[in-house]
Amino acid sequence: MHASDNPANTSLINKRILLGVSGSIAAYKAAELVRRLKEGGADVRVVLSQGGAEFVTPLTFQALSGNPVHTELLDVEAEAAMGHIELARWADAIVVAPASANFISRLAQGRADDLLSAICLATGSPVAIAPAMNQQMWANAATQKNLKTLNDRGVAQFGPAEGDQACGETGLGRMLEADDLAQNTAGLFETGSLAGLTVMVTAGPTQEAIDPVRYLSNRSSGKMGYAIARAAAEAGAKTLLVSGPTSLTTPARVQRIDIESAQQMLDAVLGQVGDCNIFISAAAVADYRVAEPAAQKIKKQQEKLTLQLVRNPDVLSEVAAIKNGPFTVGFAAETENLEAHARKKLQNKKLDMIAANLVGEGKAFDQEDNELLVLTNTEQHRLPKTSKEKLARQLISIVADSIHSVRPD
Repeated sequence: MHASDNPANTSLINKRILLGVSGSIAAYKAAELVRRLKEGGADVRVVLSQGGAEFVTPLTFQALSGNPVHTELLDVEAEAAMGHIELARWADAIVVAPASANFISRLAQGRADDLLSAICLATGSPVAIAPAMNQQMWANAATQKNLKTLNDRGVAQFGPAEGDQACGETGLGRMLEADDLAQNTAGLFETGSLAGLTVMVTAGPTQEAIDPVRYLSNRSSGKMGYAIARAAAEAGAKTLLVSGPTSLTTPARVQRIDIESAQQMLDAVLGQVGDCNIFISAAAVADYRVAEPAAQKIKKQQEKLTLQLVRNPDVLSEVAAIKNGPFTVGFAAETENLEAHARKKLQNKKLDMIAANLVGEGKAFDQEDNELLVLTNTEQHRLPKTSKEKLARQLISIVADSIHSVRPD
């Protein structure tokens, strides 16, 4: 049993951050921000406005981010020449730093005649701006009205700071420093939607011994379960992760319990689930185990080898059957008839919610992307294909809404 030892900017681990750089002398600070975001674990892509490119070259950001820099609204090299849609879907969050007075005005007006503005309109992810401008421009009533419009729409605002400015004046309007912006960006993912609650997540495969060196297992990588545990911690929950064997790093602020077999997973879950408010079963638990594992390595002697298998305990059913137990979320990995099989599992196991996905032929297992059909007895949510990290946050949001509606206490 151990907890994560990840660094301070933990909420940037595996996050896709799109950094927009608009026309301001503070654009040079954006180069350092790229470094800080990457140090925090983020994958960073930069969109450079025409004005921003007057201060810093695309090559600078390409070298620092390790990704191509995007500048054109209609990109003939992008899929269907719709680069703004691709980037809007890719991003977990969009941060415009610096955000000039002109860009703030364009965004408030809802304009989409350049790449950066179009991406901000096309995304469903959080958008934040880091204003940078002359102190008099900052104080102007038009700028303040534009900022209020953006704040009312849910656009986050980082800064500005007060101090000396490039024009020689002093006052509000300086862009925040890179360290502060990186921390604020990490804060975009700290929703607090599960604050005060305890969540248990199971993840990864189980291994059922055949002999001391062989076992039965499956193709689960554990990525989805680990992403869910990370999302639960970011939502403010005390988070326990019961994990089968994986090569993944423990998410920050998550307590991990390592197991191998289905029986060990059941014992670990039942040992602590009584203190949990939510149980999410994302593990791929083996349905069967070898009845009598060999005490010594089985030698290659016979032409055929028969293994007698017996059913494993059903961890999810055991938890769902607990009287006054936790809000229980199951997973259904199917190769066909996704919704029908998922609804049957939801009803038969008396679950509160089920998240279903197709597997096989390059889908789900050991992939970076996935898609989910989330069902309750009264609701249905289709989460289109995206990164498992983003799907996990979407699922946790649905779980938070559901548990607060059915169990408001």
